[in-house]
Amino acid sequence: MPDKILVFYGSYRSDRAGIRLADYAVRTLNERGFDAELIDAMQIDLPMLDRMYKEYPEGEAPGAMETLAAKIREADGFVFVTGEYNWGMQPGLKNLTDHFLEEWFWRPAGIISYSAGRVGGAHANLVWHGTLAEMGMVVISSTVAVGQIGNTLDEHGTPLGDTGASFERAFGRFADDLAWWTEAGKRQRAHRDPPF
Repeated sequence: MPDKILVFYGSYRSDRAGIRLADYAVRTLNERGFDAELIDAMQIDLPMLDRMYKEYPEGEAPGAMETLAAKIREADGFVFVTGEYNWGMQPGLKNLTDHFLEEWFWRPAGIISYSAGRVGGAHANLVWHGTLAEMGMVVISSTVAVGQIGNTLDEHGTPLGDTGASFERAFGRFADDLAWWTEAGKRQRAHRDPPF
């Protein structure tokens, strides 16, 4: 059975350049043998965090939250595709992520960041690393930072020129790293229950 990977994307902007990166990630992970699915925060449209999923009585969480909780629990790993807002993380993606906690535990996560400028969302990438680790995920060491996203991927998520080729090489290493940790996590969970 292929490893189930959820690819999270969080921009709510009307002209979302990062969606091409999220689509590329899903498509390419599927081509590499994963079972990857896009989780688009704007489409799910959870409310601003008031109560976490676990704070609702059983069966009373909003339907979208219940469905997403089940998908997170069933996943073998996660990819977070994030833009950078003022050296920080996208509020839409952070809001979605904060609705859950134990659902994330004991699975690997990878971070792909992007920006219109040259830095490639590196500041947001760094902030997400600590946040995901605090939420119980093992954050893989490989990361992808896509600068000048409009020159790297076209509107269909097709890599462009030399920058696109460089991105594809970085993504290949990232996907290999994610696959290693996903397999390691599955084997360990089958061998021994998590300690909490």
